[in-house]
Amino acid sequence: MTRPGGRETAGGPGFLAVDSGGSGLRVVAGTAGPRAPGALGRRSGDEPVRTGPRGVDPDHLMDRLLPLARAAAAEAGVDRIGTVVVGAAGMASLGDALRAELPGALARALGVRTVALAADAVTAYAGALGTRPGAVVAAGTGLVATGTDLVRWRRADGWGHLLGDCGGGAWIGRAGLEAALRAHDGREGGSVTLLARAEERFGPAAKLPGRLYPRTDRPAVLASFAPEVAACADHDPVAEDVLNAAARHIADSAAAVCPPGGAPLLAVTGGLTKLGEPLLAPLARELDRRLPHARRVPAEGSPLDGAVRVAAALATGSLALPREGRLLYVVTVPEA
Repeated sequence: MTRPGGRETAGGPGFLAVDSGGSGLRVVAGTAGPRAPGALGRRSGDEPVRTGPRGVDPDHLMDRLLPLARAAAAEAGVDRIGTVVVGAAGMASLGDALRAELPGALARALGVRTVALAADAVTAYAGALGTRPGAVVAAGTGLVATGTDLVRWRRADGWGHLLGDCGGGAWIGRAGLEAALRAHDGREGGSVTLLARAEERFGPAAKLPGRLYPRTDRPAVLASFAPEVAACADHDPVAEDVLNAAARHIADSAAAVCPPGGAPLLAVTGGLTKLGEPLLAPLARELDRRLPHARRVPAEGSPLDGAVRVAAALATGSLALPREGRLLYVVTVPEA
């Protein structure tokens, strides 16, 4: 099929892959070939999908998604979208409304027949390792580990900055600020180095609670201090201890989800890896100690790449990852 002006289109149903997170929506449209996706169109929006009393808001997601989806499909030359994969933060614990309403809404708006709703940990896994058995730790502001033997999923942490995400950016930042306030008070375990860094970034230590607690983006604010902790680790033993503890927490989560037999792959992905050797060196030691049978590999791609992989596999009937309701929910919408 050729559009006016001579540009060839994909023809036939295509797919839409969506990554929904704290920084907004990223969308890819394309066609699924026998070996690799065909022409791709990309769009993004920087407004995150709202979370309310029902969890992740399906109406707000649709409002944000539809213009991006249509623009990406037009760019890719996709005339009809048959398959949609949405990877979303909070899908596992806050996705009930999405699972109930989104497949029907996508069918009505775009003519979609197959919808997969995936936890962002699952799309991170698919992006990093594809369909090979192993474990992936997605470490950014928060932290979640996902593993599979291709029969079932295992998931550890990802409980948010108040209840978990141990070893993630917000956890490291909070631990560093706690050490700063200990030094401010004259308590044991404090760090005058981290106190100076905290006051340089946030102002007088005594005013820190008033500046932090009312904010709705507390995890991001806490995580913004993690690079300061890493920068002090080579000359401040308290900062070094924080990163060593973070490495132990990350390895704990990886060990909880990694398949126990064979030679599974293990990847650590996410923005926290940018902290460099102050974190990565103790993490490598902890992973060697806890998971000597796993082979560490670099992540092949991002969570958006993972959503593309899942969408292309669904469109061609070749999805090999486990389908489990709260982690990877797949539904076929009947014809109207």
